[in-house]
Amino acid sequence: MKTFTPKPNDLTHEWYVIDATDVVLGRLATTAANLLRGKNKPTFAPHADGGNHVIIINAEKIALSGNKLGKNLYMHSGFPGGLRADSYGELLEKNPERMIKAAVKGMLPKNRLAKVQLGRLRIFKGAEHPHTPQKPVEYEIKQISQQAK
Repeated sequence: MKTFTPKPNDLTHEWYVIDATDVVLGRLATTAANLLRGKNKPTFAPHADGGNHVIIINAEKIALSGNKLGKNLYMHSGFPGGLRADSYGELLEKNPERMIKAAVKGMLPKNRLAKVQLGRLRIFKGAEHPHTPQKPVEYEIKQISQQAK
């Protein structure tokens, strides 16, 4: 049996919309990372860029499991004294896009292809997004947070 390698003509980039209402952050991040990499396609190859575009809406309604509201998300500017720590509780109110993007980035491979794939991720606070002309398909995450029930 020969190994299948997708040709550039075989690679397509579909558009998906994920509603983040009452979805746990880790579950949302793994689903988005799998769609960005293209692991839902039969033509998946880890070295080829066959990923999809992912739009996440209602980012402010995401659920955090455990005691994550008090924990911090760290970022460093590269300069001395440039460590920045924001708690997940603050980020949920002010900038939930950064929290989701950091979680998805951590679940992508650490290579050059991950930067291209992360560029296809779009996150919005509200239910509206400007990508309706691309006709994105609704991708439903069936399991929601236990606290939301």
